[in-house]
Amino acid sequence: MIDVSTTPATNKSGPAAGRRRTYRPNAQYIPVLATLTLLIVMYTLGAVNYENFTHPSVILNLFTDNAFLMVVAVGMTFVILTGGIDLSVGAVIALTSTVAATLLQAGWPAGVVIPTVLLVGGVLGLGMGAVIHFFKVEPFIATLAGMFLARGVALLIDQNSIPITNGFWTGLAEARIVFEPGVYISAMALVALAVVAVAAVVLAWSRFGRNVYAIGGNADSALLMGLPVGRTRIGVYTLSGFCAALGGLIYSITTTSGYAGHGTGTELDAIAAVVIGGVLLTGGSGYVLGTVLGVLVLGMINTIVNFQSLNSWWARMAIGVLLFAFIVLQRLVTRRAK
Repeated sequence: MIDVSTTPATNKSGPAAGRRRTYRPNAQYIPVLATLTLLIVMYTLGAVNYENFTHPSVILNLFTDNAFLMVVAVGMTFVILTGGIDLSVGAVIALTSTVAATLLQAGWPAGVVIPTVLLVGGVLGLGMGAVIHFFKVEPFIATLAGMFLARGVALLIDQNSIPITNGFWTGLAEARIVFEPGVYISAMALVALAVVAVAAVVLAWSRFGRNVYAIGGNADSALLMGLPVGRTRIGVYTLSGFCAALGGLIYSITTTSGYAGHGTGTELDAIAAVVIGGVLLTGGSGYVLGTVLGVLVLGMINTIVNFQSLNSWWARMAIGVLLFAFIVLQRLVTRRAK
């Protein structure tokens, strides 16, 4: 993470008598380090100003409350790393939660509902990826169409909230690891962390991950190098759809309901988390760890707003300011790298 460079050093007796070592962070790590610093500063300010802010449950609740967003943001990370965007993820959450609730209410076993719902998200992502690649449609337009389609199908199934009373679902909603009274982490948060770990390994050490970075850096060059650009691009949108469907399952488990209005605005939160986490919107640079930090920053903003008893719109304004700041930081870092 640290670059070591040497510069000539002079003294009174002659030139270049030695070399002075200077240490500076690699440019690609600066946004991630900035996000980590911001998270630490926010937590410190909260600890200083609010009673009980240092209670362990505050940190653990960040993972519990944002488990579904973390999973969705992981899928969005892959998409943005290729230079694309996916506006459909919030609508996929609505569709998958509605489908799951409807099937469970009809008596389907949970063991059949879960793979069915994940398949729905993956197939929708596959379709959008195929349209983007084969018909050269801009990702913004293709995924916008996917967003309308998924939300429309969810509304067609049922416009009302559908309660889930399935024992397996409610059991998962209540499952948690308790460290001490009042201090616990939910099973869904553990699922989200497992998804993060797998995604980090895939990006860092798999051929698919290297292809993702290569396409984001320069798709034309990647094609000339013989890399499977089309297959990889379709793969990341399929992965994003799968992650959105998994996020929808987590959301339905957490709320024990399915509703066509679920996930409204989640696509914007996911994009914000990825950008604040240091992933370049132009693609080719970024890390899953940064995305996790971005999600935690969003969660910390909401936590501080709740402690301050402010209107939730203050959180949206704060996120907007941070987005502007990190986009500017990205521009400065990329110019410096060039």
